[in-house]
Amino acid sequence: MADSRRRLLNLLAPAPVHGNRSSLTCRFKCGDACFHEVPNTSENEYLGDIIDSVISRRGLMKVGVVAAGAAAVAGTGVSAFVNAPRAAALDTRGGLPGLGWTPIAPSTADAVVVPQGFAQDIVIRWGDPILAGAPQFDPYAQTAAKQAGQFGYNCDYLGFFPLDKRHEIMVVNHEYTDEVIMFPAYDAANPTREQVEVAWAAHGLSVVVVKKNQGNGKLTPVVGHRLNRRFTATSDFEVTGPARGSRYLKTSADATGYKVRGTLNNCAGGNTPWGTVLSGEENFNQYFANGAAVQGGLPQQAISRYGIPTGASERKWERFDDRFDLSREPNEVLRQGWVVEIDPFDPTSTPKKRSMLGRTKHEAGTSVIAKDGRAVVYSGDDERFDYLYKFVSTKKVQPGGAKANADLLDTGTLYVARFTGDSPAAEIDGKGTLPSDGAFDGTGEWIPLCTDTESFVDGFTVEEVLVFTRLAADKVGATKMDRPEDVETNPVNGKVYMALTNNTQRGTAGKAGVDEANPRTANKHGHVMEMSEAGQDPAATTFGWNILLLCGDPNDPSTYFAGADRSKVSPISCPDNVTFDEHGNLWISTDGNQLGAHDGLYAVPLAGEHRGEVRQFLSVPTGAETCGPWVTEERVNICVQHPGETNGSTFEDPSSHWPDGGDSLPRPSVVTIWQQGKSAANQRGPKAPAGPRGQRIPDPKA
Repeated sequence: MADSRRRLLNLLAPAPVHGNRSSLTCRFKCGDACFHEVPNTSENEYLGDIIDSVISRRGLMKVGVVAAGAAAVAGTGVSAFVNAPRAAALDTRGGLPGLGWTPIAPSTADAVVVPQGFAQDIVIRWGDPILAGAPQFDPYAQTAAKQAGQFGYNCDYLGFFPLDKRHEIMVVNHEYTDEVIMFPAYDAANPTREQVEVAWAAHGLSVVVVKKNQGNGKLTPVVGHRLNRRFTATSDFEVTGPARGSRYLKTSADATGYKVRGTLNNCAGGNTPWGTVLSGEENFNQYFANGAAVQGGLPQQAISRYGIPTGASERKWERFDDRFDLSREPNEVLRQGWVVEIDPFDPTSTPKKRSMLGRTKHEAGTSVIAKDGRAVVYSGDDERFDYLYKFVSTKKVQPGGAKANADLLDTGTLYVARFTGDSPAAEIDGKGTLPSDGAFDGTGEWIPLCTDTESFVDGFTVEEVLVFTRLAADKVGATKMDRPEDVETNPVNGKVYMALTNNTQRGTAGKAGVDEANPRTANKHGHVMEMSEAGQDPAATTFGWNILLLCGDPNDPSTYFAGADRSKVSPISCPDNVTFDEHGNLWISTDGNQLGAHDGLYAVPLAGEHRGEVRQFLSVPTGAETCGPWVTEERVNICVQHPGETNGSTFEDPSSHWPDGGDSLPRPSVVTIWQQGKSAANQRGPKAPAGPRGQRIPDPKA
């Protein structure tokens, strides 16, 4: 089995600096962030500088787990939000509950490759109709009006809510557009207004009711359902929380600072226990132009620290709407970069930009209930050398769904994380060598930045902490991490898991060196961290941590897989999104695999003799990224983002023809996968996954 999983490695040439992430992906996904100067030039203390002063705290925070299940909230009146344990979704052979399938080998096929015994189907593609009256997709005759009623481009976050016995509500983020592949004869230097407006309509989110098929794991969109919605770059959003009405958020189009037009670069997200979706606005900076021309009240630090282009933007949107031209509308860029909350059960609701959660490049916003019933939201800031954040609400979560918790995220405390290793700095050599205590581990603290009424950062008001969160976090000495992305709480063991995708700048000239939480120089494969909040409480202000995985080729001595036998480990590179199954197994999707094969989805047991044995479940097509993994007893769902996004690929000559084959255009899509012969669960009625991404919610009509 090990040989079949690893046979590809010796056949592949050394990976380029960015692995299978093409220059086209870098260009459209994040505005070539990795080729620009690192925005974080602050001189925070690094762990190596302060380690000697904290050695005496060694072992202080080797604490237990967070009680995030029903028992933890039983006294709050919201225990109905949380699922009870359920039967296994997948095979349990070989002493691995839920993971009894045979891992696949790394693949370069232009297909979604799954283990033997599993079937798959496309749920929905870019351009498929969602709203009533929306036409069928025609890439040669696309208009903004058509796209606004169709499924958007580059699906990322994926979440489901049970609606009734046969239906679920599916919510999907649409991160960005790739105009070179979307439009025939696209001229990047001179896009047309129609192309730009189609791109605006292809951003945002889709809310789609899907019907569960009997006898298999297929899901069929219900076109025109009353709950179906599209949110785009031109939809109306409302600002809530302390920054509402801030002078920094006022523009010529909105003198109040209360309303925002559009949401951009929605990446990962999370379902809340009260029945809403939190969607993170990530690489919003790339859409704006002329940062060097900004004058007036906007600090230049706010331009450079967020990586905003000083000249023209890649997509040239500023030619068609002044809000993207900072020389004309300098505050518009400050109205992006928030966590957006959406109520999928109320088709008349206006989505909210929750300012109390801060403004960064949010990879996600994932929530859990603290011991005393308060809401806790974690979010990574996806940039090299940026930070991990946590918000703890003042109020407790109430039964009654979104309406009963309408202002829950507007009052509370925003924190940023500082990690401290428990080994001497000399033992962290940058090569992945374990320190003498046998683990990369230590303690951490949540540094408060502000409450809704008080700032804890010298020289910053509350609104400035929230609008310029990166600058505030710089000042308090947060730990510079290797691209902190998705952060999720495990519903079985209660621990918090964070994917750190990579950081090839770690330890290079003029950049932060290694520390125990980021122990490899030029970290091109990334790592996964496991955290335990103090007192088993998500609202705690201290935590223990250890590195679960140092990703890469198991033959590479710089890798580490929680102590597992490397001959039993699938190669894994660039972890991005994480989720869990009902057994507490960790599932990881990747973005930018630098081992020569395509990105994929991997499962990792976290307890027992198999802890750390990474097992590849699937691989995605040419040029694609694996996003939004959603694992239940019924099926596995993923979003396949940017298929065909490789160097030289165009509308006329795409490098992928997935999912429709032949000479078809590649189309980002949602995929459903199920184990053949295990479809009885489809008849049991709606069940969401255990844990924060899909905790059982009350009746939405309540």
